[in-house]
Amino acid sequence: MPDGSTISAAASGQFSIGNITINRLGFGAMRVTGPGIWGPPANKAEALATLRRLPEIAVNFIDTADSYGPDVSEELISEALHPYKGLLIATKAGLIREGPDIWTPNGRPDYLLERAKGSLKKLRIDRIDLWQLHRIDTKVPRDEQFDAVKTLLDQGLIAHAGLSEVSVEDIKAARKVFPVATVQNRYNLVDRGSEDVLDYCEREGIGFIPWYPLAAGALARPGSILDRLAKKYEATPSQIALAWVLKRSPVMLPIPGTSKVKHLEENVAAASIALDDEDFAALDTAARQSGS
Repeated sequence: MPDGSTISAAASGQFSIGNITINRLGFGAMRVTGPGIWGPPANKAEALATLRRLPEIAVNFIDTADSYGPDVSEELISEALHPYKGLLIATKAGLIREGPDIWTPNGRPDYLLERAKGSLKKLRIDRIDLWQLHRIDTKVPRDEQFDAVKTLLDQGLIAHAGLSEVSVEDIKAARKVFPVATVQNRYNLVDRGSEDVLDYCEREGIGFIPWYPLAAGALARPGSILDRLAKKYEATPSQIALAWVLKRSPVMLPIPGTSKVKHLEENVAAASIALDDEDFAALDTAARQSGS
């Protein structure tokens, strides 16, 4: 594996969101907050050091949300990295926080517009490169939420728009209202519930941002194929799981998160792991059979 001076997210390949080209291995900034994704981090200095390490190892795609903290993640990103030279900062809105680990959808158009404007202030920018609807609120007509996203685009407050935790049908409906640049759904080696969404995104050239990309379920146990391949590639099981996700599709934009520099470097080192086709297929088969 690369040492600290040669780790680079550029090894993951590139993808363009509109006219912005990013390295495919990004960073999810949820974990730089406190327990339950609530309040400030236990070690603010380490969280800031982790964020400042990102551009040094070519991570130029950072994903956050107004609800992480709430507001804490965006404020830390601003403190650590503003004015974001060469970075794409993506954020989201559509979930209200009332306490640790409590997430309540709110897709009222006025709320979405208010929170997007709040993100602009916290990030200290005039336009958000990528803004995502964090959840489609079932209590609000879907088209009203899509119209709010279009308003943000039309007003120039955001450059590109994405969706999160959606079906193919949701994406098709949204595309009738605004261009969908990215989709962020849960996906990893053993959680393949969004396989059809990923396939659709690949066909349509839409970026697919898998959250929780490191999970490996029962495949992480000692003696498993994942464990054996980790030894073969001189890597950790999590790195192999991430390398598998990267190889799965050219539109895949994984965003593993952490609040520690060492863990960040370990994640980004996975970009340099080139699984051969046989190992990739064997992992795929094992994951499908595991039922995890």
